[in-house]
Amino acid sequence: MNHKPGTVKVFDTADEVAENFALFLVQKIIESAKKGKSFSIALSGGSTPDLLFSLLGGQYAELADWSHVHFFWGDERCVSPDSNESNFGSANVRFLRKALIPESNIHRIRGENNPIQEAERYSGEIKSNLPVRNGFPVFDLILLGLGEDGHTASIFPSEPELLVSEKICEVATHPVSRQQRVSIT
Repeated sequence: MNHKPGTVKVFDTADEVAENFALFLVQKIIESAKKGKSFSIALSGGSTPDLLFSLLGGQYAELADWSHVHFFWGDERCVSPDSNESNFGSANVRFLRKALIPESNIHRIRGENNPIQEAERYSGEIKSNLPVRNGFPVFDLILLGLGEDGHTASIFPSEPELLVSEKICEVATHPVSRQQRVSIT
């Protein structure tokens, strides 16, 4: 499967989306490894990637050399990694530990830490592990979901200023539950 930049693909079911994206991702990882380059991806949280993670942790776990892939998160709820609300926890259970990802390649947001300090720490981790262009870190791929209320990466419609922040990471607050989250801007 070959996708050209700017191409929009439409699929009939969530299963088809997950299957086609898993194939696309594995292909990109294999291409990057052939060039001797690492591959960086920022994962989405919420329910968007659950099916994808299950596929990657199952039939796709052995199709790519995951040792060249570095995993980051677009956001994380301020909860412990073993909480059922943790974005890292969901990815870890469904995919990461099944595909034998090297621990040094997993760059999780530590939701159990103080949110302001963690946003700073994670910004530093991103900067130290990714190339920077025009002052911004460059990922090879960013997976985003869209919540029912229009939020993405824990940036809610009530906090549009986070979209133009000069910081790499900020603390966002859920407008109803008031739960804090660390989010890439």
